[in-house]
This record gives sequence, C-alpha cells and structure tokens, in this order.
Amino acid sequence: MFSSEIVIAAADGRWDGSGGWWVVFPILWFLIIVGVVTAVVLSVRRRGRLSGLRAGERRLAERFASGEIDAEEYESRLTALQSVHRK
Repeated sequence: MFSSEIVIAAADGRWDGSGGWWVVFPILWFLIIVGVVTAVVLSVRRRGRLSGLRAGERRLAERFASGEIDAEEYESRLTALQSVHRK
C-alpha cells in the first residue's frame, strides 16, 4: 500500500477533522499574547517606580549637600525612601 492509500483507509471516508479542538489553539495564542503584554506592562511600571525612587534619593542628596536639611533629617528620609524601595 502507498502512504496515501493508508491515510485514506485510516480516515474511513470521513474528512471532517478532529472535532472542536481547533477552538483551543486561538484561545491558547490569545492567552499567551495577553500574558506577554501583561508581563511587559508590569515590568515597565515597576522600572518607572524604581527610577522615581532613585530620583528621590538624588534630590534628597542634593538638598543635604546644599544645606537645606541636616544629617538627621537626611538619614530618616533616606531610610523611608529605601523602605519603600524594598516593598
């Protein structure tokens, strides 16, 4: 038997496919795309929040260097900023 004859014999005259399984693949691709987009958005948001904290630390250092705040206030505010950074 040739391979095409084997396929025809295995199909037994029915060429209607395997049923409703074709619906699973578009749903699977949709979920994968949504997952990737969600991961990217969360990563960008987190990176933006961290860069904002770094900017706060820089501004605090500038205020300390210019004499606007004393060492005690600098330390307490820096500790507060770093505790937010760890969350």
